[in-house]
Amino acid sequence: MQLKEKIDSLLAEAREIRLQTMEDAERYRIRLLGRKGELNDLFEEFKTVEPGLKKDIGQALNQLKTAVQEAIQKAKDGCLQKESTQAASQLDLSRPVDERIGHRHPLSQVREEIFRIFGKIGFDVSDGPEIEDDWHVFTALNFSADHPARDMQDTFFIERSGTPQDVLLRTHTSSVQIRSMMNHPLPIRTLCPGRVYRNEVVSARAHCFFHQIEGLYVDKNVSFADLHDTLLYFAREMFGNDTKIRLRPSYFPFTEPSAEMDIACTICAGKGCTLCKHTGWVEILGCGMVDPAVLKNCGIDPDVYSGFAFGVGVERIANLLYRVNDLRLFSENDRRFLSQF
Repeated sequence: MQLKEKIDSLLAEAREIRLQTMEDAERYRIRLLGRKGELNDLFEEFKTVEPGLKKDIGQALNQLKTAVQEAIQKAKDGCLQKESTQAASQLDLSRPVDERIGHRHPLSQVREEIFRIFGKIGFDVSDGPEIEDDWHVFTALNFSADHPARDMQDTFFIERSGTPQDVLLRTHTSSVQIRSMMNHPLPIRTLCPGRVYRNEVVSARAHCFFHQIEGLYVDKNVSFADLHDTLLYFAREMFGNDTKIRLRPSYFPFTEPSAEMDIACTICAGKGCTLCKHTGWVEILGCGMVDPAVLKNCGIDPDVYSGFAFGVGVERIANLLYRVNDLRLFSENDRRFLSQF
């Protein structure tokens, strides 16, 4: 059969064919338009056609291809319309309305509650970038280039040359505190929330990303007693009026003195259990008085102003409130888990 006769035969078939199902349409598409389909063979044969005949046969080939595509699309449209009609006919209008609605993520609920608690005593909220430079994350916070405290946090570097211009994923939202002290008028009373990143093995107790809220208060005559009373207020607002706290000496490069705060275990009421490792206490945050060197780095006179800072993990608070023992659940988006909140 000559090439033109093959084309005319397939064109007549395409114009008359009635494809009843999606499967029929797919088989027809593969047969005509697939990589090894008949249309490809015709185009290969077209290469050998005499120049004087190429125009007419080329137009016929294009008409065939268009007709095949239209037949396939017509079949698909018809099948979709049939499915829609069937679905509508099966709709039971007497069924009760499903009134289930979405849930706010438990971490969002905890974050908003922390905002509410500190908002009552004058704290606003500040934001900053997750991709930061070394100066805001480390250098301005009193980490020298060879400071051993840099090893406390395994960092995801994006561009690294050993200078304050290195680009990285922030390891804490203290970088937002630096930006606040540099750009906002004094006094400052703000919360710095956000996602932070550390190169850690993912497990039930640790993740390569988590959420922090850090607090900063800078003014004249700010004392450690102000820090203690602020954190006691927060703990009792969050966990109940009978909550007890304790501050233990600790070390952070950007605060002096530094402390870690524990609360009496919410599970065993301080009697001892597996959550608190039978100590009766659970650590929830780190805190301290802002180091004078950090104030200087931000252009604040430490002889006039002082301040305190603290940082709390949102997942840690959510664990204690909701008794969730696996951090990974908060980031897996499992609807069975999230629907419980």
